[in-house]
Amino acid sequence: MTPLTSPPPVVLAPMAGVTDAPFRVLCAEFGGGLFVNQMVTARALLEGHAASWELTRFHPAERVRSLQLYGTDPLTLGEAVRRLVGEDRVDHIDMNFGCPAAKVTRNGGGAALPYKRRLLREVIRSAVRAADAESAGRVPVSVKFRLGIDEEHLTWRETARTAEDEGVAWMALHARTALQHYAPPAHWDAIAELRQLVAVPVLGNGDVFAAQDALEMMRRTGCHGVVVGRGCLGRPWLFRDLDAALAGADVPPAPSLGEVADTIRRHVALITEWEGEARLAHFRKHLAWYFKGYPVGGEVRRRAGLIDTVADVEAVLAQLDPSAAAVDGAERIVRSHSNALRRVVLPDGWLADPDEDVALPRGAEALVSGG
Repeated sequence: MTPLTSPPPVVLAPMAGVTDAPFRVLCAEFGGGLFVNQMVTARALLEGHAASWELTRFHPAERVRSLQLYGTDPLTLGEAVRRLVGEDRVDHIDMNFGCPAAKVTRNGGGAALPYKRRLLREVIRSAVRAADAESAGRVPVSVKFRLGIDEEHLTWRETARTAEDEGVAWMALHARTALQHYAPPAHWDAIAELRQLVAVPVLGNGDVFAAQDALEMMRRTGCHGVVVGRGCLGRPWLFRDLDAALAGADVPPAPSLGEVADTIRRHVALITEWEGEARLAHFRKHLAWYFKGYPVGGEVRRRAGLIDTVADVEAVLAQLDPSAAAVDGAERIVRSHSNALRRVVLPDGWLADPDEDVALPRGAEALVSGG
């Protein structure tokens, strides 16, 4: 495996149910970057949850084993890090403080946790010290967080200072509040301010849907790199485009539908090699994303939502016009989340005192999507 001392300029955001090994390998075949595994809950690992340990498995083709770890209890999180690092399962750990899901924030986890300053410091300190223990092998720890709960309760500056104080290797700012969820636009000006606030590398996250977006974010904010999430759903060639743009070369045109079909076949092959054909049903969402922005017709989209086997996928692909081109602006067609929350669900009295000592319930460590 390749030692990781600093972040590359492009990072694939961890997305639950999306950034599994086949998808990470596929993205890496298009271009360079750090391809982060989907989020795993620390408590689930310590309790021997088989599905969670399965998520820590990496493909032999992956040169850097990067995993996002979620937890709210410092002791549990530290022990999980010690096991992952000590058993040589990871080369990098990212910590999630950005999840806006109600079932997490209502227990004080995710994007709600940074509001409790003492708990935040204890959680980060525990993970960094466990990962840096000489007996464990030492791997870098990074953090990903949002601007705060809402505009009245911003936490990102304090979170950044705390994370730097406790020794994180770098940090990524999703430049939205939890209330904004994934609604545009992201506040890139905060990324620029964060770049001046801390000495460690800063990555920007939010509204990177095309290579030009990444160049513009880096130009406007001075950030060291970008975190790509929804922009690569059904578009793993975005990493090819980013490679070209960062090298100062011309960005290739969007692939024809025939080229998309070839990518789909490669994705399916990686899934069946890794998990077997029985897992293909979860590919339905990917297939829908691949077809976004292409003139495939309603019947093809309907059949794509019913696939179970490789033969089903091939039958759908046989209906495509391989010469068809993407429509203008296809890269900005909404994929996955796009709306703001009506409110952020928090524990009773959560906003009363940011400096109070607090111990969170087990429910705060439910496994959900990243942020």
